[in-house]
Amino acid sequence: MNWPAERDLPEGRHRLLKEFVMSEIDRAPAKRRLPRPTVLAPALGLAAAAAAAVVAVPLLFGGTPAYAVSKGADGLIHITINEAKDPKGLQEDLREMGANVVVDYIPQGKKCSPQPRAARFLSAEEAPLTVFPMPEGSEPGFVIDPRVIGEGRTGVLEFSVSENDGGVIAGIWARVAEGPIAECVLVDTTEAPLSH
Repeated sequence: MNWPAERDLPEGRHRLLKEFVMSEIDRAPAKRRLPRPTVLAPALGLAAAAAAAVVAVPLLFGGTPAYAVSKGADGLIHITINEAKDPKGLQEDLREMGANVVVDYIPQGKKCSPQPRAARFLSAEEAPLTVFPMPEGSEPGFVIDPRVIGEGRTGVLEFSVSENDGGVIAGIWARVAEGPIAECVLVDTTEAPLSH
């Protein structure tokens, strides 16, 4: 499969990113380890969009504030995660920008329950919440398009950050749901936290 070239990725980062996304799609138990601190550029190829809408997200430990959001003139919202904390603050800021979303951070060894959290999730083709490739000139992070959510729908952003043996794995599950969204109750799991 030919993957789109990433202009801003350091040598070897695109391969590492592709391996991470494919491991999430396959729900393989093996995890990729990344040195700390790390920045993961967004990755959402067509295969990832169709299968699980899992993308790698930037993660800069010790950054201040925990996240940053900005809305462009084109209506797209750019999100950067510096630390995995304050999901409700991010949710509130996104809603103020017109994105009806629910945001949850899921720690290592946990997953959201119940699953599925909505009666119906639209496919990534029906409602591509994350934008890939990112608009030219974008800073590290990821971009969502709130316009694909539509009336009576809610976007769901689940972030997972796992630390293991000094490595960090960060990912996002992004979908649009019809109807109400069940609250995320964290329960123990041995599976990947973003497996749906």
